[in-house]
Amino acid sequence: MNQSKYFEPEIETLSRQEIESLQLARLQETVKRAANAPYYKKKFEEMGISPNDIKSLADLSKLPFTTKQDMRDNYPFGFLACDKKELVRLHSSSGTTGNPTVICHTKNDIATWANRVARCFYMVGLRNTDVIQNSSGYGMFTGGLGIQAGIEALGAMSIPAAAGNSRRQIKCITDFGTTAIHAIPSYALRLADVFDELGIDPAKDTKLTTFLIGAEPHTEETRRKIEQRFGVKAYNCFGMTEMSGPGVAFECTEQNGMHLWEDSYIIEIVDPQTLEPVAEGEIGEMVLTTLDREGMPLLRYRTRDLTRIIPEACPCGRTHRRIDRIKGRSDDMFIVKGVNIFPMQIEKILMQYPEVGTNYLITIKTENNNDDLIIEVEKGNAPIADPHALCKSITRKLKDELLLTPYVILREKDEIPNAEGKAVRVKDLRSKE
Repeated sequence: MNQSKYFEPEIETLSRQEIESLQLARLQETVKRAANAPYYKKKFEEMGISPNDIKSLADLSKLPFTTKQDMRDNYPFGFLACDKKELVRLHSSSGTTGNPTVICHTKNDIATWANRVARCFYMVGLRNTDVIQNSSGYGMFTGGLGIQAGIEALGAMSIPAAAGNSRRQIKCITDFGTTAIHAIPSYALRLADVFDELGIDPAKDTKLTTFLIGAEPHTEETRRKIEQRFGVKAYNCFGMTEMSGPGVAFECTEQNGMHLWEDSYIIEIVDPQTLEPVAEGEIGEMVLTTLDREGMPLLRYRTRDLTRIIPEACPCGRTHRRIDRIKGRSDDMFIVKGVNIFPMQIEKILMQYPEVGTNYLITIKTENNNDDLIIEVEKGNAPIADPHALCKSITRKLKDELLLTPYVILREKDEIPNAEGKAVRVKDLRSKE
């Protein structure tokens, strides 16, 4: 096992010129491969472009954007760029609002993906001596097998605990000496509540040192709550099914932005409306192009995730550019009384209050032709001297942040249903007519 500070120093410390040279070579190969996929073959013909047109990284702009809807419309194999006999695994999104997005992997795709995840784990200090518990669902969801393969590529011991059953999760942590756990942020805080119910102090009574959190947008306040309640360091990670899964980008020990692995992806940040590039350092929609995937390469995939590139060099010494934590999704934004609102703005305020819990629900509904914003939040463990004054304080801070006045309702613990997977934060009950 490599005992340096880098898992793959020859890759992680490439110069910008070396990164771009590698990216161009891989982009040219990727475009040639993508041309074999029925969707891109037809698209290239319609646009009058060919793989030979890609002579520099600037030529990326000649290529078409790809959307989730494109993938749904060409379900299941319209993006397949190789013979099916080369495939060893298929993953898909949940498909709760239509056809799922499907990604097929070759044996090499699985190996490079696992290596990226291991690289991420090593970056935050995990080694082959660690015991890493995965609380993600296994099956079609990439957080299960993707994290599993990364743990094994690192050489650490894995505990494939899967999702849910918090008491069993805690038994695994205490009995098997778990040192690190991968979890959705909302579930990590739910787990902390169950520790409290059992009278176990995770900071004193377990060997936990590290939380790997991702799969849903969350605020810095949520991360700090996890760290405080478990006595650990919690590292933010980014991945998505369409980009293989976890391991696209990950924080280092600086906890200041996620290194996006530029040997595997080209990143663009664009204005969601105009699709034109924004200035470096400005927030926009992240667009990603795969560079080392054989089964289903994707060109200029619109992630809908809002972030920015952090232009400064990272003190950790890694040269792959960092992205800021995900601010939300361009399609998660909702409008109330002409005001653009993202759920993360609300969470940021709620998590500042120790008296409230971590589970909340945002509801928008129309009463007497007027749109109302209702925010229900569960009580926390800290005593509440004056519930009315607490609601008033939260309302005032939310009004300052959102520029409109919401209705804040305190709920008893567990009164708001807990989601099994990603937390359901917004219910828009307004008529769509």
